[in-house]
Amino acid sequence: MTAEAFETVRNGEHRLLATARAQLGQLPADAVQSRWVWQLDVLQDALERLDALDKEWRETRDSLPADARLGSPVFDDALAEHHAECWSCLDDWATHGQALAEIHSAARYAPSPLAPSPSTTAALPTSRATKVRR
Repeated sequence: MTAEAFETVRNGEHRLLATARAQLGQLPADAVQSRWVWQLDVLQDALERLDALDKEWRETRDSLPADARLGSPVFDDALAEHHAECWSCLDDWATHGQALAEIHSAARYAPSPLAPSPSTTAALPTSRATKVRR
């Protein structure tokens, strides 16, 4: 994944992380993988670093000479340096991003706290016919 490819989804990743943290907090303890909390922290740190690197890149790009355009050595060297700095963060996302899907899946299949427990459901009618008053 290149830095540009990740850029198109980076803003959504903030929401995905927040959703995963909220879902994780709602899961029963026996449905939680112990590594998920750590993986979410790794993803959060990587995303914050990517945000900082993006800000640095925009400042660097804006400070380049006016004739420095994509394809010029000055621009391409600065962009290559930016991409090199992003790789470890992108690698963290490639390595640990699956935790988001795992948490979502666990949340989808976890018992709902709103559903009544089987012991509190209404008793099924017996085989005896009940008289209906007309």
